[in-house]
Amino acid sequence: MTTPVPTAPVDLADGDEMPTSRFGPLTRSHIVRYAGAGGDFNPIHHDEEFARAAGMPGVFGMGLLHGGMLAQRLTDWVGLANIRSFRVRFTGQVWPGDVLTFAGRVTDVRESGGQRLADVELDVSRQTGDTAIRANAIVVVAS
Repeated sequence: MTTPVPTAPVDLADGDEMPTSRFGPLTRSHIVRYAGAGGDFNPIHHDEEFARAAGMPGVFGMGLLHGGMLAQRLTDWVGLANIRSFRVRFTGQVWPGDVLTFAGRVTDVRESGGQRLADVELDVSRQTGDTAIRANAIVVVAS
């Protein structure tokens, strides 16, 4: 069963949390499929020898792979039409075998320009507890 994506602003308050979700373990196939969809064929993401020659322990996922997954989860929570900004900062890498956790929390609700807006902090972390992405968003919420 799937839950429909909201179209109207949802009712959020300071401290509300996005439903936490997990993805993984991440596989090389996930990385290669994303490379094909996104057009990022840098061999550091799919060629083990190339990645090691570049000083990496092995291939790793491109940041926009899990950045897009985070954006999808935000959209599922608040609805695409209600997102006013979405900023992502890559803080770590993700590797084949990682299990990613996606989380978010409303940090403020305010009035601006005749709209009720919520500031949301988001992150993606690995099973190790290391953060791979820190992000923030501004979303329109119900009055």
